[in-house]
Amino acid sequence: MKRLDELLTRGAPDAVGLVQGDRQLSYAELDVQVSAVAAAYAACGVEAGDRVAVYSGKTIEAVAAMFAVARAGAVLVPINPVLKAAQVAHILADSGAKLLVTQRARADQLIAAEALGETALLVIENDWPTDTGHPPLTPAGPDDLAAILYTSGSTGRPKGVMLSHRNLLVGAESVASYIGNRADDRILSVLPLSFDAGFSQLTTGFHAGARVVLLDYLLPRDVMKAVARHGITGLTGVPPLWIQLAEIEWPEGAGSTLRYLANTGGRMPVPVTRRLRALFPDAKLFLMYGLTEAFRSTYLDPALADAHPESIGGAIPNAEVMVVAPDGGEAAPDQPGELVHAGPLVAQGYWRDLARTAERFRPAPAFSKLGGTAAWSGDTVRRDAAGLLYFVGRDDEMIKSSGNRVSPTEIEEAAYATGAVAEAVALGVADERLGQVVLLIASPAGGRSSEEAEATLRGAMAAAVPGYMLPKRIVWLTNLPRNANGKLDRVMLRREHGG
Repeated sequence: MKRLDELLTRGAPDAVGLVQGDRQLSYAELDVQVSAVAAAYAACGVEAGDRVAVYSGKTIEAVAAMFAVARAGAVLVPINPVLKAAQVAHILADSGAKLLVTQRARADQLIAAEALGETALLVIENDWPTDTGHPPLTPAGPDDLAAILYTSGSTGRPKGVMLSHRNLLVGAESVASYIGNRADDRILSVLPLSFDAGFSQLTTGFHAGARVVLLDYLLPRDVMKAVARHGITGLTGVPPLWIQLAEIEWPEGAGSTLRYLANTGGRMPVPVTRRLRALFPDAKLFLMYGLTEAFRSTYLDPALADAHPESIGGAIPNAEVMVVAPDGGEAAPDQPGELVHAGPLVAQGYWRDLARTAERFRPAPAFSKLGGTAAWSGDTVRRDAAGLLYFVGRDDEMIKSSGNRVSPTEIEEAAYATGAVAEAVALGVADERLGQVVLLIASPAGGRSSEEAEATLRGAMAAAVPGYMLPKRIVWLTNLPRNANGKLDRVMLRREHGG
């Protein structure tokens, strides 16, 4: 396979490939729908290499729209459906998207907010045409750009990670192989499709010729009911969801069809791991570590989950994962070092950002077996004498809440935009349920009292940013401290208020 959409040929033509509620499509029907949408893109003037953004809830139409981008020879830009107009506008402008695919209600909101810029619009409807007469374009090869996944950096607005068709296809093969996906699997898709692990549910499922069941859930019981209704065999989630699923009462026999569980997007609390193992003793539990810049990096053999629940395991197939000491050499056992990932899963860099690309994507260390360009994660890990890896911490100031990577600078910019603060610093503080939550330390603007400023700020931010970016707690100070360079002293603020 050379192109992402060719994954749809992996399933038996008459086998069910995609389910949404009471609706379902066979692999053959989905393939026809993808061709029809690709033809619609071509009719809209989309050419090879153009960026096509998809901003949608989790629907059959959204999946068809995403895979049709590859068939049209274009580049997919998936946008998280929880993002508001300002964030969507940034992604559209930054990616230079030629076309945005979305639902009517979302389109109206973006038009009202003047967020589309020069991007054309195609509205998703349930009765998309099946005319495939207009021949879709095809990309030149597997190393062509297939997708740009936007993820927050430690500073500034979200940055786009560039993934090739090879990146995505090798990733699907790798994950499907170690999890053991097969054609009779029924995989529940609960993560956002704009999230690399969420999109992976589609690619690994299709690679195995399995059935993927789409679910936008409101409550953890919705997930439990979907597992029972559809006879789900595979479920991948992030720690906040697993915490909720571990807390609810599962009826006797519920979840008995589950063959595997997989965690990504943050460290799983050990008590939750123990509870899941008790709830689903026959299901294999995969504890994983992911890196958008390299798709995914490590997993723990499920046979070791009981004895080593704190470990992130070792390298996934087709990846080389190293622990690099501060001197550039290989770290000794139990010596902390930076996790560095080499191999065919390493992304092509950041979209239109040579400086940050040069910082994160650098030559592999001299002791690397695969060599080439590696993704230097900025995460500190250690490897024990048995070869198992353990996460130690991040070297940057990223906030990771509910499986979402959040830029402190982006939160601060949103706070400033409310007009309620004169100065603001966003920090991530530990939270048992969410991994981290946002602490905002700010001074009121315009002579407001802290009460007035907080009321204005919370109301305006709630309308402007997704929930995981909202401050859990706000500390108001008359003046924020500065360091010797005149910058806001984040170290002192964390020391005094971040406990």
